[in-house]
Amino acid sequence: MLLNLHVKNLAIIDEIEVDFSDGMNVLTGETGAGKSVIIGSINMAIGGKAPKDVIRKGAGFALAELLFSVDTKEQKQYLEKHGITTENDEVLVSRKFTKGRGINRINGESVPVSVLKQATAVLIDVHGQNEQQSLLYKAKHMEIVDRYAKEEMAGIDVKYAEVYSSYKKLIEQRDAENIPEEERLREISFMEYELEEIENAALVHGEEESLEERYRKLSNASSVINGLGEIYSLTGSNANDTISEKLAYSLRIIGRLCEYDDNINQFAEQLSEIDSLVSDFNRDITSYMEDMETDTGELGQTEQRLDLVRKIKARFGATTSLVNEYADRLREKLGRYREYESYKAGLEEKIKKKEEELGRLSSQMSAVRKKCAKILEKEITEALADLNFLQVQFSIDIRQLNEYTANGTDEIEFMLSANPGEDLKPIGMAASGGELSRIMLAVKAVLAEHDETSTLIFDEIDTGISGRTAQKVAEKMALIAGRHQVICISHLAQIAAMADAHYLIEKTSGPSHTSTQIRLLNGQEEVNELARILGGARITESVIKSAKEMKELAANLKKNL
Repeated sequence: MLLNLHVKNLAIIDEIEVDFSDGMNVLTGETGAGKSVIIGSINMAIGGKAPKDVIRKGAGFALAELLFSVDTKEQKQYLEKHGITTENDEVLVSRKFTKGRGINRINGESVPVSVLKQATAVLIDVHGQNEQQSLLYKAKHMEIVDRYAKEEMAGIDVKYAEVYSSYKKLIEQRDAENIPEEERLREISFMEYELEEIENAALVHGEEESLEERYRKLSNASSVINGLGEIYSLTGSNANDTISEKLAYSLRIIGRLCEYDDNINQFAEQLSEIDSLVSDFNRDITSYMEDMETDTGELGQTEQRLDLVRKIKARFGATTSLVNEYADRLREKLGRYREYESYKAGLEEKIKKKEEELGRLSSQMSAVRKKCAKILEKEITEALADLNFLQVQFSIDIRQLNEYTANGTDEIEFMLSANPGEDLKPIGMAASGGELSRIMLAVKAVLAEHDETSTLIFDEIDTGISGRTAQKVAEKMALIAGRHQVICISHLAQIAAMADAHYLIEKTSGPSHTSTQIRLLNGQEEVNELARILGGARITESVIKSAKEMKELAANLKKNL
């Protein structure tokens, strides 16, 4: 269940921290106090979309953080399957928003938002405002039935999805390459021409870089030779003022001096080494200049090869690897186009096999859905009766389609007759806005009994209801809260009276600052808040008495649920 909510710098919230209890948690407050911001922060924390103005004005970031307890072995196994380990049977989920990016974390480790959504799906289910409108669409009906039938489905739907994905790719491949004979022959001719160009070029990895270096050297050969020649004229020619000549003269002098002082021998040895180094340098520089003079004809060849390499890369890929990959694709496509009829027959055979597999799996899925839909139909009908639908008729129609879809060959639609004597009609035609809210609550109540979700959040599910119907909704939610943690935003006293923990959301405003706060009410404060909901602007002693009585009646009723 959800143990703690921590929000900072989000919309009109400076910072709040709330510890939730098990059972029924009800949040109430004046219109505009920020109730939906609280639920919105929870929704964002589990991967929901964040509005552009999520960060409070003047703040550098916004933070929404949730601490969950992992209540069942199944939840723990699900989390471990998605690579998440629990710490003391707890999971900490957070999303931090800055002006440039969002950071998602589970137990302190950064994760993609997709992982965040997957991980929290087994921990919490948020029913947002107007979510009941999704009941107007058949896709939602399919989703509800499949969620109910998940255990019975035993992975058949997952296998079907894999096969369907492969099937669609084969269909797309067939349709994309279904070309006229004349066009196919033109394509073959063009591909052969391109492949011949690439193969004749015979690119080598790293060749362009070495060619560029060689071209740079050869194109500047004259400057290099002139420069080296000038150096040689200073170091190694026969002129009298060269370094070699001066070293030779110095060696003759120092040779005579050694006769007078043995210590001068060390200088003679050093000078001899220098003379040897200069001689080696002169031989090397002479050899290098001779080689460059013989390579001058290579410049044109190098330039021609470099231009070819660059041309091939410009046309077929920025690197040699990409050019080779393109050539491999050409060879593979050429093979298909040359043996087109055989290729097409092979593709059709693969499609046929996938269709056979889809047919088998979709039949299995349909059988599971029909079996589970009968039970679900009955349970939802009973739940609707609990929510003050008198003599309601509810059915789940499963129709067979003539084509394969991502969900098999079934089309599912919820049908309803809310009043005696009326025929069953699609739910969107038979139910009002308030009735849709109750139908969604009935669906949530039934599904809650068949999955591992510990926490259910309802944001104003009481919209459009009052009187006895409101009381029935309150009792149903209290019943759900006996088995799951429920967190509910409500405007109805009947629902607020059922709270095991009642929180008041308040907004404080100053000349330049507005902030939302939330706090847990004690016994008398709960009665006072109920009185405010019941009495409106003026709260009299009789209203407070009625509120106290309503709270006592709710407590007695919960004992008997």
